[in-house]
Amino acid sequence: MMDVSCAIIRNEELKILIVQRGEDTDHPLKWEFPGGKIKSGETTEDSIIREIDEELSMDIIITDQLGEVEYDYGFKQIRLYPLVCETLSDDPVLTEHISFRWIRDEELREIDLCEADVLIANKYLQWNRSDSQSDNSIPENTFEVSSGFMDHLKDMLMEKGGYFAVDIIAETIIDKPEVLQLMIQYSLSDDSRLAFRASYCLVKAEEKLPGIAESYYGTFARMLQDLENESVIRAFLKILNTYDYKNLDEAHHGYIADNCFRYLHAGKYAPAIIAYSMDALYKLCQIYPELTHELRSTILNIMEEGSAGVKARGQHVLKMLNTNSR
Repeated sequence: MMDVSCAIIRNEELKILIVQRGEDTDHPLKWEFPGGKIKSGETTEDSIIREIDEELSMDIIITDQLGEVEYDYGFKQIRLYPLVCETLSDDPVLTEHISFRWIRDEELREIDLCEADVLIANKYLQWNRSDSQSDNSIPENTFEVSSGFMDHLKDMLMEKGGYFAVDIIAETIIDKPEVLQLMIQYSLSDDSRLAFRASYCLVKAEEKLPGIAESYYGTFARMLQDLENESVIRAFLKILNTYDYKNLDEAHHGYIADNCFRYLHAGKYAPAIIAYSMDALYKLCQIYPELTHELRSTILNIMEEGSAGVKARGQHVLKMLNTNSR
Protein backbone atom coordinates (compact mmCIF):
# COMPACT_ATOMS: atom_id res chain seq x y z
CA MET A 1 0.00 0.00 0.00
CA MET A 2 1.48 3.34 -1.07
CA ASP A 3 0.76 6.37 1.11
CA VAL A 4 0.10 9.52 -0.92
CA SER A 5 -0.76 13.07 0.10
CA CYS A 6 -2.97 15.24 -2.10
CA ALA A 7 -4.07 18.86 -1.89
CA ILE A 8 -7.45 20.40 -2.53
CA ILE A 9 -6.15 23.91 -3.16
CA ARG A 10 -8.62 26.80 -3.11
CA ASN A 11 -7.81 30.28 -4.35
CA GLU A 12 -9.22 33.69 -3.51
CA GLU A 13 -12.18 33.13 -5.84
CA LEU A 14 -13.15 29.91 -4.03
CA LYS A 15 -12.09 27.84 -7.04
CA ILE A 16 -10.28 24.50 -6.76
CA LEU A 17 -7.09 23.55 -8.57
CA ILE A 18 -6.94 20.35 -10.61
CA VAL A 19 -4.04 19.20 -12.79
CA GLN A 20 -3.89 16.88 -15.80
CA ARG A 21 -1.58 13.91 -16.20
CA GLY A 22 0.38 13.33 -19.39
CA GLU A 23 -0.26 10.68 -22.06
CA ASP A 24 2.66 8.50 -20.96
CA THR A 25 1.56 8.15 -17.33
CA ASP A 26 -0.34 5.27 -15.71
CA HIS A 27 -3.50 7.42 -15.84
CA PRO A 28 -3.17 9.09 -19.27
CA LEU A 29 -4.83 12.50 -19.59
CA LYS A 30 -6.81 12.02 -16.37
CA TRP A 31 -7.28 14.94 -14.00
CA GLU A 32 -6.31 14.80 -10.33
CA PHE A 33 -5.66 16.78 -7.19
CA PRO A 34 -1.91 17.52 -6.99
CA GLY A 35 0.28 15.66 -4.53
CA GLY A 36 2.61 12.71 -4.30
CA LYS A 37 4.13 9.86 -2.34
CA ILE A 38 4.82 10.46 1.34
CA LYS A 39 8.50 9.85 2.05
CA SER A 40 9.72 7.75 4.94
CA GLY A 41 9.68 9.73 8.18
CA GLU A 42 7.70 12.55 6.58
CA THR A 43 4.41 13.85 7.98
CA THR A 44 1.40 14.24 5.71
CA GLU A 45 1.61 18.02 6.13
CA ASP A 46 5.32 18.20 5.31
CA SER A 47 4.78 15.92 2.33
CA ILE A 48 2.09 18.03 0.69
CA ILE A 49 3.95 21.32 1.22
CA ARG A 50 7.05 19.78 -0.39
CA GLU A 51 5.11 18.20 -3.25
CA ILE A 52 3.21 21.37 -4.13
CA ASP A 53 6.39 23.43 -4.07
CA GLU A 54 8.23 20.91 -6.28
CA GLU A 55 5.38 20.24 -8.71
CA LEU A 56 3.68 23.64 -8.91
CA SER A 57 5.95 26.22 -7.23
CA MET A 58 3.00 27.35 -5.14
CA ASP A 59 2.76 28.54 -1.56
CA ILE A 60 -0.06 26.90 0.40
CA ILE A 61 -1.52 26.90 3.87
CA ILE A 62 -3.16 23.74 5.20
CA THR A 63 -6.52 24.51 6.77
CA ASP A 64 -8.05 21.07 7.26
CA GLN A 65 -7.46 17.37 6.70
CA LEU A 66 -10.10 14.99 5.40
CA GLY A 67 -10.18 11.28 6.22
CA GLU A 68 -7.92 9.03 4.18
CA VAL A 69 -9.18 7.06 1.20
CA GLU A 70 -7.92 3.69 -0.03
CA TYR A 71 -8.17 2.55 -3.63
CA ASP A 72 -7.00 -0.55 -5.49
CA TYR A 73 -6.13 0.13 -9.13
CA GLY A 74 -5.16 -3.51 -9.66
CA PHE A 75 -1.58 -2.66 -10.57
CA LYS A 76 -1.14 -0.58 -7.42
CA GLN A 77 -2.87 0.11 -4.12
CA ILE A 78 -2.81 3.61 -2.67
CA ARG A 79 -3.91 5.27 0.53
CA LEU A 80 -4.66 8.94 -0.13
CA TYR A 81 -4.50 11.60 2.58
CA PRO A 82 -6.40 14.66 1.31
CA LEU A 83 -5.67 18.08 2.80
CA VAL A 84 -7.74 21.21 2.23
CA CYS A 85 -5.40 24.09 1.49
CA GLU A 86 -5.64 27.77 0.69
CA THR A 87 -3.32 29.91 -1.39
CA LEU A 88 -2.63 33.51 -2.25
CA SER A 89 -0.21 32.44 -4.98
CA ASP A 90 -0.76 33.07 -8.65
CA ASP A 91 -1.26 30.25 -11.14
CA PRO A 92 1.01 27.20 -10.79
CA VAL A 93 4.15 26.56 -12.80
CA LEU A 94 3.78 23.00 -14.10
CA THR A 95 6.76 20.66 -13.92
CA GLU A 96 5.07 17.22 -14.04
CA HIS A 97 1.59 17.82 -15.44
CA ILE A 98 0.51 19.05 -18.86
CA SER A 99 -2.36 21.35 -17.88
CA PHE A 100 -4.24 22.87 -14.97
CA ARG A 101 -7.69 24.33 -14.33
CA TRP A 102 -9.36 26.33 -11.58
CA ILE A 103 -12.91 25.02 -11.23
CA ARG A 104 -15.92 25.60 -9.02
CA ASP A 105 -17.24 22.92 -6.68
CA GLU A 106 -20.18 22.06 -8.92
CA GLU A 107 -17.81 21.29 -11.83
CA LEU A 108 -16.03 18.50 -9.96
CA ARG A 109 -18.60 15.89 -10.97
CA GLU A 110 -18.10 16.76 -14.65
CA ILE A 111 -14.31 16.26 -14.71
CA ASP A 112 -12.63 13.02 -15.83
CA LEU A 113 -10.80 12.47 -12.55
CA CYS A 114 -8.63 9.51 -11.60
CA GLU A 115 -10.80 6.95 -9.80
CA ALA A 116 -9.28 7.55 -6.38
CA ASP A 117 -9.66 11.31 -6.86
CA VAL A 118 -13.38 10.83 -7.51
CA LEU A 119 -13.64 9.51 -3.96
CA ILE A 120 -11.68 12.50 -2.70
CA ALA A 121 -13.94 14.88 -4.61
CA ASN A 122 -17.04 13.32 -3.06
CA LYS A 123 -15.53 13.51 0.41
CA TYR A 124 -14.59 17.15 -0.14
CA LEU A 125 -18.05 18.10 -1.41
CA GLN A 126 -19.65 16.49 1.62
CA TRP A 127 -17.21 18.30 3.92
CA ASN A 128 -17.76 21.56 2.11
CA ARG A 129 -21.55 21.25 2.29
CA SER A 130 -21.53 20.87 6.07
CA ASP A 131 -18.88 23.56 6.30
CA SER A 132 -20.95 26.15 4.46
CA GLN A 133 -23.90 25.51 6.74
CA SER A 134 -22.00 26.55 9.86
CA ASP A 135 -23.08 29.74 11.62
CA ASN A 136 -20.82 32.25 9.87
CA SER A 137 -23.04 35.26 10.43
CA ILE A 138 -22.34 38.64 11.93
CA PRO A 139 -24.77 39.64 14.70
CA GLU A 140 -26.99 42.51 13.58
CA ASN A 141 -26.90 45.93 15.23
CA THR A 142 -23.29 45.53 16.38
CA PHE A 143 -21.57 48.90 16.04
CA GLU A 144 -18.53 48.46 18.22
CA VAL A 145 -16.07 45.68 18.87
CA SER A 146 -17.32 44.43 22.21
CA SER A 147 -15.53 41.49 23.80
CA GLY A 148 -18.43 39.26 22.76
CA PHE A 149 -18.25 40.44 19.16
CA MET A 150 -14.47 39.91 19.14
CA ASP A 151 -14.96 36.37 20.38
CA HIS A 152 -17.58 35.76 17.70
CA LEU A 153 -15.25 36.93 14.92
CA LYS A 154 -12.43 34.81 16.30
CA ASP A 155 -14.70 31.76 16.48
CA MET A 156 -15.76 32.34 12.87
CA LEU A 157 -12.15 32.43 11.72
CA MET A 158 -11.15 29.37 13.70
CA GLU A 159 -14.07 27.20 12.63
CA LYS A 160 -13.62 24.61 9.92
CA GLY A 161 -15.57 27.09 7.83
CA GLY A 162 -13.14 29.91 8.51
CA TYR A 163 -12.42 30.14 4.81
CA PHE A 164 -16.03 31.15 4.17
CA ALA A 165 -15.96 33.52 7.13
CA VAL A 166 -13.11 35.43 5.49
CA ASP A 167 -15.38 36.88 2.82
CA ILE A 168 -18.03 37.86 5.36
CA ILE A 169 -15.51 39.55 7.65
CA ALA A 170 -13.91 41.35 4.70
CA GLU A 171 -17.30 42.94 3.99
CA THR A 172 -17.61 43.85 7.67
CA ILE A 173 -14.22 45.58 7.60
CA ILE A 174 -15.57 47.99 4.99
CA ASP A 175 -18.49 48.97 7.22
CA LYS A 176 -16.71 48.86 10.57
CA PRO A 177 -13.15 50.27 10.69
CA GLU A 178 -12.68 48.84 14.18
CA VAL A 179 -12.85 45.35 12.67
CA LEU A 180 -9.90 46.30 10.44
CA GLN A 181 -7.87 47.06 13.56
CA LEU A 182 -8.95 43.77 15.09
CA MET A 183 -7.85 41.78 12.04
CA ILE A 184 -4.46 43.49 12.13
CA GLN A 185 -4.20 42.53 15.79
CA TYR A 186 -5.14 38.93 15.01
CA SER A 187 -2.59 38.90 12.17
CA LEU A 188 0.11 39.18 14.83
CA SER A 189 -1.22 36.23 16.82
CA ASP A 190 1.03 33.31 17.73
CA ASP A 191 -1.77 31.06 16.46
CA SER A 192 -0.66 30.56 12.85
CA ARG A 193 -4.11 29.65 11.55
CA LEU A 194 -5.78 32.66 13.17
CA ALA A 195 -3.01 34.96 11.94
CA PHE A 196 -3.24 33.62 8.38
CA ARG A 197 -7.00 33.91 8.14
CA ALA A 198 -7.06 37.39 9.71
CA SER A 199 -4.42 38.63 7.27
CA TYR A 200 -6.40 36.98 4.47
CA CYS A 201 -9.42 39.07 5.56
CA LEU A 202 -7.28 42.18 5.07
CA VAL A 203 -6.30 41.06 1.57
CA LYS A 204 -9.92 40.35 0.64
CA ALA A 205 -11.10 43.68 2.06
CA GLU A 206 -8.45 45.47 -0.02
CA GLU A 207 -9.66 43.66 -3.13
CA LYS A 208 -13.25 44.68 -2.45
CA LEU A 209 -12.34 48.29 -1.65
CA PRO A 210 -8.78 49.21 -2.65
CA GLY A 211 -7.13 51.48 -0.10
CA ILE A 212 -9.40 50.46 2.78
CA ALA A 213 -6.28 49.88 4.93
CA GLU A 214 -4.22 52.73 3.47
CA SER A 215 -3.70 54.41 6.84
CA TYR A 216 -1.97 51.20 7.99
CA TYR A 217 0.35 50.65 5.01
CA GLY A 218 3.23 52.23 6.86
CA THR A 219 2.47 49.99 9.83
CA PHE A 220 2.54 46.93 7.56
CA ALA A 221 5.96 48.01 6.26
CA ARG A 222 7.34 48.43 9.81
CA MET A 223 5.89 45.11 10.93
CA LEU A 224 7.83 43.17 8.30
CA GLN A 225 10.98 43.20 10.40
CA ASP A 226 9.36 41.28 13.26
CA LEU A 227 7.00 38.94 11.41
CA GLU A 228 7.75 35.22 11.43
CA ASN A 229 4.47 33.90 10.03
CA GLU A 230 5.11 33.53 6.30
CA SER A 231 1.42 33.69 5.47
CA VAL A 232 1.13 37.12 7.09
CA ILE A 233 4.33 38.34 5.41
CA ARG A 234 2.90 37.26 2.08
CA ALA A 235 -0.43 38.99 2.77
CA PHE A 236 1.18 42.26 3.85
CA LEU A 237 3.51 42.31 0.84
CA LYS A 238 0.59 41.55 -1.48
CA ILE A 239 -1.32 44.53 -0.06
CA LEU A 240 1.69 46.86 -0.14
CA ASN A 241 2.48 45.97 -3.74
CA THR A 242 -0.88 47.32 -4.88
CA TYR A 243 0.11 50.78 -3.63
CA ASP A 244 2.13 53.55 -5.22
CA TYR A 245 5.28 53.52 -3.10
CA LYS A 246 5.85 57.20 -3.82
CA ASN A 247 3.05 57.88 -1.34
CA LEU A 248 4.92 56.13 1.47
CA ASP A 249 7.48 57.84 3.71
CA GLU A 250 11.16 57.23 3.00
CA ALA A 251 11.47 55.40 6.31
CA HIS A 252 8.85 52.94 5.14
CA HIS A 253 10.76 52.49 1.88
CA GLY A 254 13.72 51.49 4.03
CA TYR A 255 11.73 48.88 5.94
CA ILE A 256 10.44 47.35 2.72
CA ALA A 257 13.84 47.33 1.02
CA ASP A 258 15.74 45.90 3.99
CA ASN A 259 13.26 43.12 4.64
CA CYS A 260 12.65 42.18 1.01
CA PHE A 261 16.38 41.86 0.39
CA ARG A 262 16.54 39.79 3.60
CA TYR A 263 13.84 37.46 2.27
CA LEU A 264 15.69 37.05 -1.00
CA HIS A 265 19.08 36.38 0.60
CA ALA A 266 17.82 34.01 3.29
CA GLY A 267 17.09 31.18 0.88
CA LYS A 268 14.36 29.73 3.11
CA TYR A 269 11.19 31.63 2.29
CA ALA A 270 8.26 30.39 0.23
CA PRO A 271 8.19 31.14 -3.52
CA ALA A 272 5.32 33.62 -3.14
CA ILE A 273 7.31 35.73 -0.66
CA ILE A 274 10.31 35.67 -2.98
CA ALA A 275 8.11 36.77 -5.89
CA TYR A 276 6.40 39.57 -3.94
CA SER A 277 9.79 40.74 -2.64
CA MET A 278 11.14 41.00 -6.18
CA ASP A 279 8.09 43.01 -7.20
CA ALA A 280 8.38 45.33 -4.20
CA LEU A 281 12.07 45.97 -4.83
CA TYR A 282 11.38 46.62 -8.51
CA LYS A 283 8.88 49.30 -7.48
CA LEU A 284 11.50 50.84 -5.20
CA CYS A 285 14.04 50.83 -8.05
CA GLN A 286 11.75 53.24 -9.87
CA ILE A 287 12.23 55.65 -6.98
CA TYR A 288 15.85 54.76 -6.12
CA PRO A 289 17.66 53.69 -9.33
CA GLU A 290 20.81 53.02 -7.28
CA LEU A 291 19.12 49.83 -5.99
CA THR A 292 18.90 48.37 -9.48
CA HIS A 293 22.37 46.77 -9.55
CA GLU A 294 21.87 45.09 -6.16
CA LEU A 295 18.46 43.78 -7.13
CA ARG A 296 19.67 42.45 -10.47
CA SER A 297 22.61 40.65 -8.84
CA THR A 298 20.43 39.21 -6.10
CA ILE A 299 17.86 37.87 -8.56
CA LEU A 300 20.55 36.25 -10.69
CA ASN A 301 21.95 34.50 -7.60
CA ILE A 302 18.65 33.10 -6.34
CA MET A 303 17.59 31.99 -9.84
CA GLU A 304 20.49 29.51 -9.94
CA GLU A 305 18.79 27.13 -7.51
CA GLY A 306 15.30 28.60 -7.31
CA SER A 307 12.08 26.83 -8.16
CA ALA A 308 10.48 27.15 -11.58
CA GLY A 309 8.13 29.82 -10.26
CA VAL A 310 10.97 31.83 -8.75
CA LYS A 311 12.94 31.62 -11.99
CA ALA A 312 9.95 32.73 -14.06
CA ARG A 313 9.26 35.75 -11.82
CA GLY A 314 12.97 36.56 -11.70
CA GLN A 315 13.22 36.59 -15.49
CA HIS A 316 10.17 38.84 -15.67
CA VAL A 317 11.59 41.37 -13.19
CA LEU A 318 15.01 41.31 -14.88
CA LYS A 319 13.35 42.03 -18.21
CA MET A 320 11.55 45.04 -16.71
CA LEU A 321 14.79 46.29 -15.13
CA ASN A 322 16.64 45.99 -18.43
CA THR A 323 13.84 47.79 -20.29
CA ASN A 324 13.84 50.67 -17.83
CA SER A 325 17.62 51.05 -17.93
CA ARG A 326 17.70 51.72 -21.66
